[in-house]
Amino acid sequence: MIYAKMNTITNIDFDRIAKAIEFIHTHFKKQPSLDEVAAEVHLSPSHFQRMFTEWAGVSPKKFLQYTSLAYAKSLLKEEQTTLFDTAMDTGLSGTGRLHDLFVTIEGMTPAEYKNGGASLVVSYSFSDSLFGKAIAASTSKGLCYLAFCSSEEEGLRQLAKNFHNAEVLHKQTDIHKAAFAIISNATNDLSQIKLHLKGTVFQLKVWEALLHIPLGQVSTYGAIAHSIDAPGASRAVGSAIGSNPIAYLIPCHRVIQSSGALGGYMWGPSRKRAIMGWEAAQIET
Repeated sequence: MIYAKMNTITNIDFDRIAKAIEFIHTHFKKQPSLDEVAAEVHLSPSHFQRMFTEWAGVSPKKFLQYTSLAYAKSLLKEEQTTLFDTAMDTGLSGTGRLHDLFVTIEGMTPAEYKNGGASLVVSYSFSDSLFGKAIAASTSKGLCYLAFCSSEEEGLRQLAKNFHNAEVLHKQTDIHKAAFAIISNATNDLSQIKLHLKGTVFQLKVWEALLHIPLGQVSTYGAIAHSIDAPGASRAVGSAIGSNPIAYLIPCHRVIQSSGALGGYMWGPSRKRAIMGWEAAQIET
């Protein structure tokens, strides 16, 4: 498995990579050449090749097959009846990146979240990642928020909406560092990660079910509903997934529509394609 290095990748680079992936997704049937994709992001072919390979760990040409919609459709078709059973039987140890530690989801008490978290102290910090700028926030009990953002101002605005009465401090913690390291693939060590989430019982069940989708694979809203014994609740599952407060670590990006279409993503469809394609590339290399 090849892990991209984060020492030279910037948010501007990711914006260009995301634009390139969007172009590949739109034109994959024509199998665009390296020159064509590089021209779309206003870089020389050689520069684009180096930048993209550093980010993905594979060349743009090889990456094309992972990001096309055909990939998601064929994967779903091939494993439609057994994908989720296999994921459940394998467990988190089979993913190589999400371990049983992540199953420990603790809902916050009503008192802690009364009036928007008035009794909470929330620490936050920012970092660049493979998929753009990210913000992490934590309480004394664990990671309570992780999201991608276009700027620090926007990230802080979104954080405030979730914890509008909490005491919010700009302070990086070891939990933040561990979460950012996972997004950046610098380490697989999850020993310092513990989730501290608010949510209904139904939401917590959905978020826990997402943790069982292996790296590089996908599931559907209907399959998630069946896995939590709520087969008629696909729409409710979609709503719970849309409320996921922990980007990437709780992998809502691995859920697509039964038709094979990617479906929505809180942090944008281009980023969802980038994450899915990058994960598939790591499995295949």
